[in-house]
Amino acid sequence: MKLILLGTTGYHPNNRRHTACLMLPEVGVVLDAGTAMFRVRDYLETPHLDVFVTHAHLDHIVGLTFLIDVLWKSPCERANVHAAEGALRAIDEHLFAEPLFPVKPPCDFHRLAGPVPLAGGGTLRWFPLNHPGGSVGFRLDWPDRSLAYVTDTTAEPDADYVEEIRGVDLLVHECYFADDMQAWAETTGHSAITPVAEVAKAAGVGKLLLVHLNPMVDAVDPVGVETARKIFPNTIIGEDFAEIEF
Repeated sequence: MKLILLGTTGYHPNNRRHTACLMLPEVGVVLDAGTAMFRVRDYLETPHLDVFVTHAHLDHIVGLTFLIDVLWKSPCERANVHAAEGALRAIDEHLFAEPLFPVKPPCDFHRLAGPVPLAGGGTLRWFPLNHPGGSVGFRLDWPDRSLAYVTDTTAEPDADYVEEIRGVDLLVHECYFADDMQAWAETTGHSAITPVAEVAKAAGVGKLLLVHLNPMVDAVDPVGVETARKIFPNTIIGEDFAEIEF
């Protein structure tokens, strides 16, 4: 299965990356709806689209306002947006407040309450993360492969979420900061690179993919991936438009 990285930075876009948006075109799944959401239109393959939102910070939801164009004359017949109750309420009351964006896109909104069935015999499960304002992570399992998406949290190798991601083939984890910004990572509820690598090792995952990278460092590798590889060798840096097989 192919994971396409449409947006791999956080907070705001830079000249190299848009904010969080990942896509599994074969099963019609999108993870987060950041500023890269407009790119989804180019990869639509299914008559349905399921967008799973980790939390309601703007760099993860602003792309929901792009759905009107994403779905215009596309092969997609229906779209669903899934999020925790608090995030859904914030999206409805604020993002789609009439003075800001009065025309809601053609989609249905669903509260995350339990496992969600996915195309191809898969299942998505969600779990809470530690982040100001709240956030959730996702684990997606099919009979022959698995993926976890963990963003906007402070990485710790003994964190509760480590058990939720144990043994996945591909762990997509935020890595906003290099290690010299560890104190700021803790203040803002984000992750530095060494703890992220330690999480991957502790969880026994197959591959670690770093996303939600610091937009203030406009470089291919803004966090120092070799630091992670010393702890977890099978680590790669996310770049917009990269396609990852898992």
